[in-house]
Amino acid sequence: MARRLMLAILLLQLCFGLVMAALAVYLGRQLGWAGPGWLAALTLGLVSVILVRMVISGNNFRMARRAGGPVAAPYALAPAGFARMFAREFASSMTIQTWTMLRPRTTLHIAEGNAGPPVLLLHGYACNGAYWSSLAARLRRAGVSYMTVDLEPLGAGIDHYAPQIDAALQQLCVAAGQRQAVVVGHSMGGLAARAHLRAYGSARVARVITLGTPHHGTALAGFGPGLNARQMHRNSDWLAALAASETPAVRALIVSLWSHHDNIVAPQDSARLPGARNVELGGIGHVAIGSHPAALRFVLDEVASLSRDCVNLETK
Repeated sequence: MARRLMLAILLLQLCFGLVMAALAVYLGRQLGWAGPGWLAALTLGLVSVILVRMVISGNNFRMARRAGGPVAAPYALAPAGFARMFAREFASSMTIQTWTMLRPRTTLHIAEGNAGPPVLLLHGYACNGAYWSSLAARLRRAGVSYMTVDLEPLGAGIDHYAPQIDAALQQLCVAAGQRQAVVVGHSMGGLAARAHLRAYGSARVARVITLGTPHHGTALAGFGPGLNARQMHRNSDWLAALAASETPAVRALIVSLWSHHDNIVAPQDSARLPGARNVELGGIGHVAIGSHPAALRFVLDEVASLSRDCVNLETK
């Protein structure tokens, strides 16, 4: 479903670009200019689409900053640093939404001879499993078993995804020959992981790592359709009920990575979860966090640490 959504958005962008190209040729002729040739006009159309996408990304940063608090001094960015962050976030969004997500990505990879826990990857709102292509490649190179899933349907309530997650966990653990897995969730995927813990418990879960997850909601959720978007409103009843259901032991399973410059989670510290281990990052946007070297390195180190614990337990 996410793939069809991205195809529809791409079609709209293509139509907009063609309209801009045709308009350039038409105005050139009407005004008696030599006007651009069709190749130049098509280039102008492409540039127009890119500029519109850049304006949308910039507006996300603006709205998220207005809804958030001041950035802590250690994470403050100079203009050049902000420009680099914006470029990375824009490039990540364009790559994922115009290419990566178009390829089917429900993937099960079992690494030979790995004694550590496998990793289940849960995407965020309006995405699919292809979001994790960068982390999946790193896990594969590190010899770690993993599985990606597509949480469907796109606009369903977040609790609706819990049975899908549990089925995927069972399949992954059986295939990898392990009792537990690490669950990594981006954005809404982190909330879906918590909803799974509420519904099914933690017997199959060694750790939950959330990246850019709005644990207390986000001011930008009002712009998204679907029940899941409404559940991510700031301090929604659903979020309150989820939090009330969690024991200290459940929170101790969770690690939350979040960025002071998240352009979707606003305020940014909404990603902090009391009782969990909270890891602060800076200079990383919401989409880019899933492929940023600092986030990937943290996830791999966490999985490696749990793998060492498994080996130590087996040798005692």
